[in-house]
Order: sequence, then structure tokens, then C-alpha cells
Amino acid sequence: MLIRLACAVLLVLFTALPARADSHGLVSFKLLTPEAALALAEATLAECRDQGYQTAVAVVDRFGTLQVFLRDRFAGPHTVETAQRKAWTAASFRTDTLTMAENTRAGEAQSGIRFVPGVLMAGGGVPVESAGSIVAAVGVSGAPGGEADDACARVGIEAITEMLEF
Repeated sequence: MLIRLACAVLLVLFTALPARADSHGLVSFKLLTPEAALALAEATLAECRDQGYQTAVAVVDRFGTLQVFLRDRFAGPHTVETAQRKAWTAASFRTDTLTMAENTRAGEAQSGIRFVPGVLMAGGGVPVESAGSIVAAVGVSGAPGGEADDACARVGIEAITEMLEF
């Protein structure tokens, strides 16, 4: 009986302790593989083409670093920087840029965010989540309006959903 009580106490103590990696100041996180990032960009570009749009697509990792960039042959030169900034903004603020554009309009409490260097508050940047964590973001530029850019990005994310499950 005493042995069982001792085992129960030890079990409680060991399960209450933080994981070994945490006790050493380390953190673990997930990123898209280059193959998954490319598949996301390709699926997004394909959806835009199917809709008749010539666009640029940027995929960044969870930290906003560019992983993949694709530009359709007739997408305007401005779409390169625009797609990257939308993706970076979505990754950095952990929300889609369509929502951010609405929440940061002039007169809104968060309007000052628009002055952060590098942000772009226009629809078309969407974070990519897996198991409740942001693992990447995709930015689209060149469709007629942020809503269309956003829709293409979401179809691209849906296309790689199986790759995101672990």
C-alpha cells in the first residue's frame, strides 16, 4: 500500500513537471516544407488563373520569411512586392489582411498599425494554420480587389489541407 502511494505521488510530480525541452529554454514549432509551400503557391495561382486573373503569389514561413514566389506572365510589376507584403502582414499579425484592412481603417482604434513599416492592409494575405498554430501565410496580388485575392488564397490553402494534418 505504501509503495502504491509512493508511486502515485511520483506520477503526479513527474506529470506536473515541464517538458525537458522547456526546462532548457527551447521551443518547438512547425514550418511548411518547401514542397508544401510550393504546392500552396501552385494551387493558389491555378485558382486565380481559373478565375481569369493574372496574379503573383507569395508564401512566407511563420516568421514572414519568403519561401516561394510565383508570378503569372501578365501580372503587373506591382504584384511582386504587394503579394509579399500581404503574406508578411498576415504572418506577422496572425490574421488575414482582409480583416486587418477593416479593423485598421481611419478612425478605428488600431488605425496606427498601418504605419508599421512593411505592412499592407489590403485583402489577399491569409495565415496558414495547422493544429492551432500559424505555420505560414500566403499573399496574393493582381485579382480585381482584395476579396478576389483572398478567395484565391483560401482555395490554395484548402488544396494542401491534407499536408497540414499531423
